[in-house]
Amino acid sequence: MDPWRIPITIVSAVGIYLAFLLLVKVFGPRILTAMTSFDAVVVIMFGAVAGRVILGDPPTLAVGIVGLVTLMCMEAAFGAIQHRVGAVRSINARPTVVLAHGRFVEEAVRRAHVSDADVVVALRKAGLARFEQAQCVILEPSGGLSVIRAGERIDPGMLAGVRGAELVLRAPADTETGES
Repeated sequence: MDPWRIPITIVSAVGIYLAFLLLVKVFGPRILTAMTSFDAVVVIMFGAVAGRVILGDPPTLAVGIVGLVTLMCMEAAFGAIQHRVGAVRSINARPTVVLAHGRFVEEAVRRAHVSDADVVVALRKAGLARFEQAQCVILEPSGGLSVIRAGERIDPGMLAGVRGAELVLRAPADTETGES
């Protein structure tokens, strides 16, 4: 490996890592977890583009190792900073209520880039047959959907930091759709 390629590889890896974080922030964490066949193709293409940018031409084992080490260092650094600095919290999506008392929270669904079909799948996986059987569905920072059944007493601490928690904590008759 030519020594001049090392800084280029490191800068490319850092740049693509930051660009990917930004894209996930803009498009929401579901982009990585809601895997239809089309989504899988897009994620594979992300990897191909990222790999090509990091490795350059021609790709070599040494450049690949430098790129991987850089990505792992970035991940470790962001993980360490995340526990210490509040600013990094803005990178991670906040958990968000997308269904409250059997009703979609339309603004939250739109902002989180979650489809109604994604929520319906989560309800079916939870064994629910009707929307009203769900007290809430929460889009987690990981992109997964958590379902809490109607009738369950929710400890308010479980909803700490959840966008739209107030919709779940009020009585079902008071819940309005379209707000978050």
